[in-house]
Amino acid sequence: MSWIDKVRNGIPFLPKRQAEDQLWHKCKKCDAMVFLREWEGNAHVCPRCDFHDRIGVKERFELLFDDGKWEELPSPEVREDPLKFRDTKKYTDRMKQARAKTQRKDALINAKGKIDGRPVVVGVQDFAFMGGSMGIAVGAAVVAGLRAAIEAKRPYILFTAAGGARMQEGILSLMQMPKTTVALQEMKDAGLPYIVVLTDPTTGGVTASYAMLGDVQIAEPGALIGFAGQRVIEQTIREKLPEGFQRAEYLLEHGMIDMVVHRHALKEKLAGLVGYLTGNKDAA
Repeated sequence: MSWIDKVRNGIPFLPKRQAEDQLWHKCKKCDAMVFLREWEGNAHVCPRCDFHDRIGVKERFELLFDDGKWEELPSPEVREDPLKFRDTKKYTDRMKQARAKTQRKDALINAKGKIDGRPVVVGVQDFAFMGGSMGIAVGAAVVAGLRAAIEAKRPYILFTAAGGARMQEGILSLMQMPKTTVALQEMKDAGLPYIVVLTDPTTGGVTASYAMLGDVQIAEPGALIGFAGQRVIEQTIREKLPEGFQRAEYLLEHGMIDMVVHRHALKEKLAGLVGYLTGNKDAA
């Protein structure tokens, strides 16, 4: 072996694929290769085409709360795998896999903190956890977040992202729809604002319940929002749907939501809404 081979073999090169994954992010819309730090520094929004990629719980909280400080609320304890469900693998195994991937107990996390000095409770649904699906734990977390807001006399802001109800929990997952609706009535009776931010995607039973019951309905640009899938609707009505159907901009144009807000402007917009809805335009 020559001296140059010895030197070359002693250098700890990363495998090509690993190096690319650590340095670059490929935009899902325009296929542009964006330097990973640039993409993360731009709040996971493509600097080339402005595509809003999905974002995790921690990143969402960091963007919203003042000085990146918040207090995470404990997740409610619920019965797991009540139906002893199994498809190609056990439901309990799927839960373990999702928890290992996200380091979260379930798909919805609540926290309290301040947005431009205004105290709020914020819930974030994480699509990375089994598609953000709504099961018993998610329903309990929504109720817990609402009641924490009522107790603290704060608005509740909920970021939705879900493929619908969690099929592994059957009818019990669908029961979360009326359960959360009743809890929202408690919020209304307390005279406190409930603001929903619809992110990509928000579909199924989540859309049919707490996602569309906000005092103000906001959506991120390009977010997919609907109940049934586009293909299912087309097959049912036997008609071709309009371009952009079920996207945030289409829903805004047809009166289904109140506004579409860029992720960079979201904190300022939410702070303003909280101020107006609570009658306190100045920071607390």
